[in-house]
Amino acid sequence: MIKRGLIASGLTAIAIVGLAAAWQFGTAQAARPEGKAAAKIVAQPITVSSARHTRIVETVLATGTLVPRNEVLIGPEIEGLRIVQILAEEGDRIERGAVLVRLQRDALDAQLAQSDASLLKADAAIAQAKSQIAQIDANVGWTKVDLERAKSLLARGASTQAAVDQKNASAIGAQAQMRAAQDALNVAQADKANLQAQRRELQVRIARTEVRSPAAGIVSRRSAKLGAVASSAGDPLFRIIENGNVELEAEVPEARIGGLRVGQKAVVTTADGSSVDGKVRLAASEVDRNTRLGRVRISLASSENVKIGSFARGQIEIRQADALTIPASALLYDNGAPYVLTALDGVVHSKPIELGLIDAGRAEVRSGLEVGEDVVTRAGAFLRPGDAVVPVQQKAGAL
Repeated sequence: MIKRGLIASGLTAIAIVGLAAAWQFGTAQAARPEGKAAAKIVAQPITVSSARHTRIVETVLATGTLVPRNEVLIGPEIEGLRIVQILAEEGDRIERGAVLVRLQRDALDAQLAQSDASLLKADAAIAQAKSQIAQIDANVGWTKVDLERAKSLLARGASTQAAVDQKNASAIGAQAQMRAAQDALNVAQADKANLQAQRRELQVRIARTEVRSPAAGIVSRRSAKLGAVASSAGDPLFRIIENGNVELEAEVPEARIGGLRVGQKAVVTTADGSSVDGKVRLAASEVDRNTRLGRVRISLASSENVKIGSFARGQIEIRQADALTIPASALLYDNGAPYVLTALDGVVHSKPIELGLIDAGRAEVRSGLEVGEDVVTRAGAFLRPGDAVVPVQQKAGAL
């Protein structure tokens, strides 16, 4: 009897404990909300930004090579002379007419001295011819007087016709001598003129032994070597960037070339990351049929520390507008169609938009939004329309 009582008491205690545990478990389950319901109730904090009007710039990217606007090729104007002096180096800024190279001129100087001696000889020949002319002129005058006297005596019967004929022949001979002397003078003067022309040619050749720059600019390359024989064949002695003007010769896709105009502003970024202001100087009117690219030339405002032949890219400004914009980070796409998420009364909504330009981290909205509407700028991909959110305005100054 005692054993049966103990067993009954034990079973009763176990039942009581089980009922208590079941009551506690049921109470806890009743107090715990379901997971999905809890997620709908808790609002997530999100970052939003208001749509606002800002200045937006449409640009075209052009890539290419830095080249001189005008390159001056300098070679010798006289052949066969050795280079005896080089007066310019690469990178030097030179003025128009500056002497770059001097050539050997000893032989030309000797020819010039010989020409001067020949001119002195020609002057002497001219003086001699003039003296002969003076003598013959006096003889011509005397023969004329003698002829007139003979004719007068013949008229009075004091002379003969033979004497008159003799005097007339002497006068004619004197006049022929005068013409011959005049011709000799003309020949001497022509010889002198020829010698003077030869001397001027020698002076020109001597002047060309100093190779001068026809324009001001910067020496970009020197091929001249001391002791070499100057020749117009092969590489020029120097290459000059005229006035130091450098341009970006670039290519633009045919779809964008139509928007380019002469005078448009541009920013050129060189290979080392430095930027230089520029301006469109030339926009080609044709597109290469093979590459479908059009050429454009952008002149640089400054050529300091710019190396021709190096790669560069230019951002050409083709349009500015005061447009409604939002941060580019707010953009989402559904099968290629842009849309944004807005936060209205603490609930997420989806809005399709018509997208315009994207510049400097902001996107132009042509339709679909109003000024002041808040759009989700961060973590929009993790939200769904209808989610409860707590909008947190993006800090001032941020995109």
